[in-house]
Amino acid sequence: MSLIVAAFGGGVDDIVVGDLLAMAQARASQGAVGGPVVRAYSWLQRRGQFPPDAPATLSNFMSRSGQVTPAILVDRYGVHCKAVRDLLVDYLTERQAGLDYTSLKSLAGNLVGLFWTDLERHHPGIDSLRLSQEESDGWKARLAVKTVRQRQPDGSMAEITTPRISAPSVKMNVRAFYLDIAEWALEEPEKWGVWAVPSPISERECSSKKLEKEQKSRSDQRTRERLPLLPQLVRVADRRLKETRARLDAVDSTPLGGTVEVLGEAFTLPKTSMRTDGLSGHVRDAQGNRRHLRTEEKSAFFAWATIEILRHTGIRIEELMELSHHSIIRYTLPSTGETIPLLQIAPSKTEKERLLLITPELADVLSALITRIRQPDGKIPSIPTYDMYENVWNPPMPVLYQWSVSGEHRAMAPNFVRRALNETLNDSGILRNDGSPLQFQPHDFRRMFITDAILGGLPPHIAQVIAGHDSLSTTMGYAAIYPADTIEAHRAFIARRRQVRPAEEYRAVTPEEWEEFLGHFERRKLALGSCGRAYGTDCIHEHACVRCPVLIVSPDERPRLVEIRDNLYDRIAEAEREGWLGEIAGLSVSLAAAEEKISQLDARQERKSSPVFLGIPDLGHIVARASQAEEP
Repeated sequence: MSLIVAAFGGGVDDIVVGDLLAMAQARASQGAVGGPVVRAYSWLQRRGQFPPDAPATLSNFMSRSGQVTPAILVDRYGVHCKAVRDLLVDYLTERQAGLDYTSLKSLAGNLVGLFWTDLERHHPGIDSLRLSQEESDGWKARLAVKTVRQRQPDGSMAEITTPRISAPSVKMNVRAFYLDIAEWALEEPEKWGVWAVPSPISERECSSKKLEKEQKSRSDQRTRERLPLLPQLVRVADRRLKETRARLDAVDSTPLGGTVEVLGEAFTLPKTSMRTDGLSGHVRDAQGNRRHLRTEEKSAFFAWATIEILRHTGIRIEELMELSHHSIIRYTLPSTGETIPLLQIAPSKTEKERLLLITPELADVLSALITRIRQPDGKIPSIPTYDMYENVWNPPMPVLYQWSVSGEHRAMAPNFVRRALNETLNDSGILRNDGSPLQFQPHDFRRMFITDAILGGLPPHIAQVIAGHDSLSTTMGYAAIYPADTIEAHRAFIARRRQVRPAEEYRAVTPEEWEEFLGHFERRKLALGSCGRAYGTDCIHEHACVRCPVLIVSPDERPRLVEIRDNLYDRIAEAEREGWLGEIAGLSVSLAAAEEKISQLDARQERKSSPVFLGIPDLGHIVARASQAEEP
């Protein structure tokens, strides 16, 4: 503050918000950390020196611009055609009233970033929404894939082309853009009529059913893979918290400049400390590496708290970050007068407020959080939080996920929670089936909570209310449960079928029965091939195998079958000469059956010799092909 007074004049009472912002910008341009400026702002704010509409905190204030207008959203992408730029601004302005800010930014990214600027990049000078077939097909082909840079195992960066999962939603936004303009042109032709042209995207191209099924399959597999490992992750998080606290307690009880050994590790404390409490901010381990044990303990604690809260409630990550002391409420049952603790979840994604029952395990975690952030006077600091989705500052609340940085109480960022969770996963050593590390995302706990609740007998419609979903289908989409009803019904069918069968069939096979079974297959061998009759049945044609439809003729017996056919011709001719009309009828049936079987053999051999034959070739087949290829 002395620098501000010296630079701008006046006294401490004359310092305004702009003075501190100017100093923060000057320090940032020099690469300096804004800790003193932040502490000065916090002190003056508590002193009541700033007006009521002043920012509640100075941390990251300059980098958080808040919500911007549709014109700024469009101009971020650098549209060249001014007429189309103005059209996009007017369209987003028209849609702004019915959308939240996150949806508005997403719509601007799809229409301007992925649609129009892509067309301008590949078709310079384009100024009309009426696309040719070539322009439309080219854009759809480019939209279907995206190129990302990934680090390879050797450390190099490579460009990888992957399918764009969001392509159907982008096409849906573009189609809605064309259809909205066509509809508005009927009401305001002077404004929208000139842009009303046919949509280059059909309704069929916006279908995402296949992608939704694939996403459901991947999510279910992800949940089934992680749910059995959740108890192991919980044990690791609890162990890490106890170990980090043991190290920190041992270091805090050691004088500066001393050495302490704990959990098999030796730490050397610095000789001086900048902390007001005289405790060490960092130590050196046996290898000389600098260790921040307070940061390690803080990361382990909030990782443990996050895992416990998410697995007991199934709330979203943004709902977790907005939990406050006011979220814990009491409800008295009117029938018994019993007091039940409830956790109030503020409106989030679906703008619905809901209440969750606080279990004893969840109560322990919430109590540990409150104890950690409670001030010596017993109060929990009320701090403003920044909504990363809506780009607005929320009013000050006693949030549970907060810490003190440079004397200023700040809300934690979701990225810190994710990093703390990843550190716990790395220490757990949990691997996938292929040996790669298994990653958990905060949303995985939500899916596991819903799956475990439904498998535990909770009715799906109750799980829907607890999860805060708009429809039951969304809840069932989260539940990665096996089709238990189908499996149980099939097992019951098999059990009933076994009950109706004779009980004597379920016994050990006697040697006589086994010999009879093997003899059946031995007796199926015939002169022309084999008999295909079922086990336990007798021959019904009295050895008239040529007429039998279940005769399986061997290709090697074709000459014998041709000989039988020729003999039948001779016998029919003899019967005609002698006038044996009864013999003629019977021999004619046999002749027709023989010719049919010969034609079947020829057709089978022709299929094998054709190029599309996919069977396993034998040596003779290969030799025959080779000999044919060698012929001139």
